[in-house]
This record gives sequence, C-alpha cells and structure tokens, in this order.
Amino acid sequence: MSIKVLVVDDQAMVREGFAALLAAQEDIEVVGQAENGALAVELAALHHPDVVLMDVRMPVMDGLEAARQILAGTTDCDSGAGPDTDLDLDTGANTDADAGTPHVLMLTTFDVDDYVYDALRLGASGFLLKDALADELVAAVRIVASGEALLAPSITKRLIEQFADSRARPELSQDRLEGLTERELEVMTLIGRGFSNQEIADELFIAQQTVKTHVSKILAKLGLRDRVQAVVLAYDTGLVEPGS
Repeated sequence: MSIKVLVVDDQAMVREGFAALLAAQEDIEVVGQAENGALAVELAALHHPDVVLMDVRMPVMDGLEAARQILAGTTDCDSGAGPDTDLDLDTGANTDADAGTPHVLMLTTFDVDDYVYDALRLGASGFLLKDALADELVAAVRIVASGEALLAPSITKRLIEQFADSRARPELSQDRLEGLTERELEVMTLIGRGFSNQEIADELFIAQQTVKTHVSKILAKLGLRDRVQAVVLAYDTGLVEPGS
C-alpha cells in the first residue's frame, strides 16, 4: 500500500516542488496540497492522509492550529493565533496508538524554531528543515509513516532544553509517571536527556533490544505516540531539568 501524503505550505514553489518529488516515488501518493492551515484541515478530513507535511507559518490558519485540529480529529476552521536533519531511525514508537490519525511532520526554516516545541507537545511526529535534501525528505515521510519519530536525539536535547527553560511549562505531576517501573524511569530519564537507544544500552549495561522493549512499554503505559512526546513529558513533569 502506498503512503498517502498531504503537502501544506503557503509558498507555491516549495509546496509544488515537495509534492512533485514525493509523487515520483512508487510507494508514495500525494493526495492533496494546501496553501494554509484551514484548507489543510479540510483536506485531511477528506483524504485521510498517512502523513501531513505541514509548514509552521502560514496565513489564515498557522501550522500549529492546523496540526492541533488534525491530530485531535476536529474540523473547525477558527483561525489559530500564531505568528505570521537529522534523521533518527533508532526510536521506539507506539504504532498502535491513535490508529487512523495522520502523522504530522512540521516544516521549518530554522533548525531550532520555538513553534516546533509547541508542535511536538501537540503530538507532531517531528520536524524537517525546508532545505533538506531530496533523499532526506523522502526518507522522512517513510519514517514518520511507519510510526517513528523524526528527531535525532542530539537535536531533541538541544531543542527541548532551549525552550523548556525559556517558555512556560504546564505543571504536570510526576504522578503521571507512577505506572513506570524503576528501570523504565531510568530509561525515560535518559530519553529526556537526549540519549539514543545505543547510548542508553551502554549507560545501563543492557542490550539495545532490551532498551527498545523498555521504550515501547513506556510509550504504551503513558499513552504517547512516539519518543519525542516522551522527551516533552520528561521535561513537563520535571523528571529532567534543562541543562541536566
């Protein structure tokens, strides 16, 4: 089965270029294009894409509000308030969660964009720079479609630390984590600190496959879509502090 993709960007050349590149792949079908978030919400409800490639800054409705509505399964088109890679295959993913909900991959001009953090908190599966190479774009769509997060651990750490330290965080109790075992809490902490699966394995003297099993259990217990959301939750609950 082909991967159905919706491309959303207010710049026609960028949007059409990405769409043409993706449509040329045998396993990818571009089911629609949108120049703003409001149209993206409508087309997502109509075509049920597997992946939405979403620009952050757009007129009418920005990418954050569009992502929120798409991930929540809503279709209201109130205008959202908002301003005008590294690829990581080594991630745990909760592929059973949110079945049928598109995976949203945010497009950004800058590698650390403060609105990307908000998008990750909403449930986006990662972000991709607009100047990514053609092969990176195609690989990114395939990775996200498979249920994995698209954020290298080092990028995750830098991104989250910068904005967790400077932006207001929701006050989430660590009670949210009480269902985790002691070992799972150790793994969760290292995920939050930006460790890859191999680095976690080395730190805890366990096999990488064991780490993957722990990550999958953590995501399932906490109802998280992917590793990136685990990082956000680690900071939001205070399990990991910026700079730790």
